Amino acid sequence: MSEAFSSSLGIVAYLALFVSVGILFLLVNLLVGRLVRPVNPHKEKAEIYECGEPTIGSSFVQFDLRFYVVALLFIIFDVEVALFFPWATVFGKANMLADPQAQVTAADGEMSVHARHVFHELGVGAPALPAGATAAESSASIREGARRLAWMSMLDIAVFFGVLMTGFFYVWKRGDLDWVRAVSQERARGPMRAASGDVVDEPALSA
Repeated sequence: MSEAFSSSLGIVAYLALFVSVGILFLLVNLLVGRLVRPVNPHKEKAEIYECGEPTIGSSFVQFDLRFYVVALLFIIFDVEVALFFPWATVFGKANMLADPQAQVTAADGEMSVHARHVFHELGVGAPALPAGATAAESSASIREGARRLAWMSMLDIAVFFGVLMTGFFYVWKRGDLDWVRAVSQERARGPMRAASGDVVDEPALSA
């Protein structure tokens, strides 16, 4: 059995164990709740809790499309912002290796245990030093590589953040973030009327 196959089989086994424990935990809690909880139905318990809407009329109603637009925008930006967390991990580890105060090589010229742990967390399984290099040259090589990785990760996140902000300003300009689209359309027509010389009626102030 190859090492890659055994590693994949181990990952599948861990996932199966995790799912089994989760299902067993859920079933045990449901069973304990069914056996322990009191059964005392009451009219007040069947009422709407806190912010629920009263059940008036048919349950088959057409929801406003604005709910779906807001939910879709939230999901898109929420998933994209979640990518900042792995980037922050890589950027932080790279800065740890690039720190001049960090000990990246041992006294015998080999890579230190701390540096090997950081490389493993970055996904480098077998980090190696330049052949025939002294301890100072090896340290300088590691720090220079970590510094390039930090700058490259900063460039990547800048491009990603720029694309994210471009999409955000696009939906903002279209008025998708306004709950009432008529308000954004009225704002857009206001400067056009003023430029054409039309008189814009100001809303009367109520006493």
